[in-house]
Amino acid sequence: MKLFLVPTPVGNLGDMTYRAVEVLKGADLILAEDTRTSRVVMQHYGITTPMQSYHIHNEHQTLHNIIDRLLGGMTIALVTDAGTPGISDPGFLLIREAVKNDIPVETLPGATAFVPALVDSGIPCDRFVFLGFLPHKKGRQTAIRQLEHETRTMVIYESPFRLVKLLEELRDVVGEEREVSVSREISKLHAETVRGPLHQVHQHFANCDVKGEIVVVLAGTNVFDKPRAEGKSLSDCTMPRRENVTSNVFDKPRAEGKSLSDCTMPRRENVTSNVFDKPRAEGKSLNGCTNLRRENVCCEKTNVFDMPNPDKLACMVRRENDCCEETND
Repeated sequence: MKLFLVPTPVGNLGDMTYRAVEVLKGADLILAEDTRTSRVVMQHYGITTPMQSYHIHNEHQTLHNIIDRLLGGMTIALVTDAGTPGISDPGFLLIREAVKNDIPVETLPGATAFVPALVDSGIPCDRFVFLGFLPHKKGRQTAIRQLEHETRTMVIYESPFRLVKLLEELRDVVGEEREVSVSREISKLHAETVRGPLHQVHQHFANCDVKGEIVVVLAGTNVFDKPRAEGKSLSDCTMPRRENVTSNVFDKPRAEGKSLSDCTMPRRENVTSNVFDKPRAEGKSLNGCTNLRRENVCCEKTNVFDMPNPDKLACMVRRENDCCEETND
């Protein structure tokens, strides 16, 4: 009792894995989206397991019968026309019901269309969102407008008949300079990937006959898109300051539009005070202030400028001479 989801080639039949062939040969039943398409793959690999049609138009009607078979001990493999079941293909309802009934489910790794298109696009693929097919009519414009501010890379499936219209809609919403990549006929003989700004890629496909399955990879928005779209240079735009930058004494005046020369900067608390601090703080010049004499001078600790009296000045000179004479002795 087990449900296998088996990827099948999206183009080249050589993309089938050995494990996929083994599982399909060993299964009791193969559920196929289109038995005529899947028969080509089965015949190529000599797989003779019985097949039953399972697609979006009959999955609700056949669901409970398939679950009963699984509960009865059968091993069933689900395949689609191309790629991995459940990715914009039938499979979700069956998987969900199998999980509810504690039926083991295993999905084999293998072919899928959007992964090679995403990696091959040259657009960042570390963060992306898979959108599948956008609505055809109701809700389509709303869905496209929501893409304008999406920062992740976007992956979209589209029909070749609606590709040009989709590129026009995206161009009108996100701007003609947004990077996009369009891949078609992946893994087939005429595979093609066209990359560039939206207006260039749109012009390319508007002038040719579009065929094959289409994968559109659209770059996400970033902080530089808006000024560039408005014709501004990045130097004209005020960028938000990083919150994790350590604040310093210059931040506040700059934020208020003042020059540093107009601002009184706070004194560092850990600087040792000295004899010049007080007069400077009071707005006086050092020339107008009485300075302190060094304590190790032989004379009295009296500044010569504090004694304008000539007699006192002569007394100081004699004392200094006496000090010099004692040193010579």
